[in-house]
Amino acid sequence: MSDAVVVIDYGMGNLFSVESALRYLGAEVTLSADPEVVESARQVILPGVGSFRLAMERLTARHLDEAIQRFVTRGDQLLGICLGMQLLGTASSEDGETAGLGIIPNRVDRFDDLLGVKVPHVGFNSITPSTASGLFANLPLSPDFYFVHSYRLAVNGMTSPHATCEYGETFLAAFDVGNVRGTQFHPEKSQSNGLQVLQNFLAA
Repeated sequence: MSDAVVVIDYGMGNLFSVESALRYLGAEVTLSADPEVVESARQVILPGVGSFRLAMERLTARHLDEAIQRFVTRGDQLLGICLGMQLLGTASSEDGETAGLGIIPNRVDRFDDLLGVKVPHVGFNSITPSTASGLFANLPLSPDFYFVHSYRLAVNGMTSPHATCEYGETFLAAFDVGNVRGTQFHPEKSQSNGLQVLQNFLAA
């Protein structure tokens, strides 16, 4: 089993920023689209920017969807970032109804244009963690992070450690469920707070 953090390279993530932040924190990083490399890792990050449907098509074509499922079942540490977090949900209405990885029981839908907020949601916004441990350890009160997205995961009554954000409505900003974690925000672009979240993941 490799000690390097494997960042899944399926053509839909800002890999340079993620890799740079991880290396700054002293982590060894491997970028890979090889399912065997993903499955042999101890920690995996699934980044993502763009269309949910296209992302799932690319993961499926490379058999990375199956590799991620097996990796999670084995109990090792997974972090989804932005679209990568959304892909962990059950389904999305983006570009037509598309099934996700189904690792958490939450679905993805577009922000309601009638809520009086500009879509996409872009910029720094504060989050409200349900706990001060795990992924959310050593953060200030109401920490802020950088977001850029038009679709969001529903909170859906989540009782596991998580964080919410307010943008016309309450949406799921992050979660820490067993060995699976996700951030709708970009920790690699969120200055000291983002680096702390990545450090918390590395320490898991």
